Amino acid sequence: MSLQQPAVVHFAPQSGSVELRDVPVPAAVPGEVLLEVAAVGVCGSDLHQWHATHSWPVNYPVVLGHEFGGTVVEVGEGVCGWTEGDRAVSETAAVIDADSPMTRRGLYNLDPSRKGFGYGVDGAMTRRVRVPARCLHRVPEGLAIEEAALTEPCCVAYNAVVNNTRIEPGDRVVVLGPGPIGILCAAVAKLRGAEVALVGLETDAVRLAAARAGYGVETLTGGAGDWARARDGLGADAVIDAAGTNATLKIALDLVRPAGWVTKVGWGPGPVGFTLDPMVQKNVTLQGSFSHNWAIWERVLALLASGALDVGPIIGGRWPLAEWLPAFEQMHSGAVVKSVLVP
Repeated sequence: MSLQQPAVVHFAPQSGSVELRDVPVPAAVPGEVLLEVAAVGVCGSDLHQWHATHSWPVNYPVVLGHEFGGTVVEVGEGVCGWTEGDRAVSETAAVIDADSPMTRRGLYNLDPSRKGFGYGVDGAMTRRVRVPARCLHRVPEGLAIEEAALTEPCCVAYNAVVNNTRIEPGDRVVVLGPGPIGILCAAVAKLRGAEVALVGLETDAVRLAAARAGYGVETLTGGAGDWARARDGLGADAVIDAAGTNATLKIALDLVRPAGWVTKVGWGPGPVGFTLDPMVQKNVTLQGSFSHNWAIWERVLALLASGALDVGPIIGGRWPLAEWLPAFEQMHSGAVVKSVLVP
């Protein structure tokens, strides 16, 4: 009889189909390691799957969790450079096609056959998770594992802001949506030397306050038109849409200046439902941004280790695995920015 461990499992497509279950403890296989999970962040995508508002395929039943770090406890055959006791964080691309043209370019995050932890294969909201060695990155000395576990959302923000948005020092940048990704996008835009405004609703007060206090960005509710146009009346140099809806894309196209840049990093299931003519008329670049790759992880870990980027301001609390539901509820309600489970 195999050993069992508790896990937060998404088991069906209906809303609310998440529960704590006992699942088998995996063993390391060739090319992979077994990681003992020390911390796993709750992502907005976990909440979308919980509420059945996601737009990506899920392999039910699946253990949730793709923002995680821990300690290597078993090393599979053929794995080099990793030993028991090493601290590591993991990328999300659990399954990729090594021969895909995108993978060969180093853009395996865009491999169409990619499957990630928490929806394609079992994730880390449990005690031990099996991880391909190619996904691992060493946690720098002095960086707390609970902070290192949030490297993944930082990488999403870094890719969106640094690689996929044209920003120069002194630009005015509007970020729509004060969830964890939006806040981190605002923080990275500040590191790029931009003036940044983060836009949310009145109900986002806790999140906006955390962004203002933790990262020094301006926070707005009720519209950003005046701020975007304050310099010369033309609009923001760039707008980053990090909200989980398509309606904000229309707002972004209104706020951006002619020849400006709009990057959409937030998912928005359902039809757009409005004309894209303003994008054409203003000659705007509309850019999507998805996931990350090895080089981005190494840069973000260096930023976290140096203190230039700090995830402390967004961590709203830590919960044991058995209390996954209040952790999800607190984050979904906006009472905290980011919930962290500690298995």
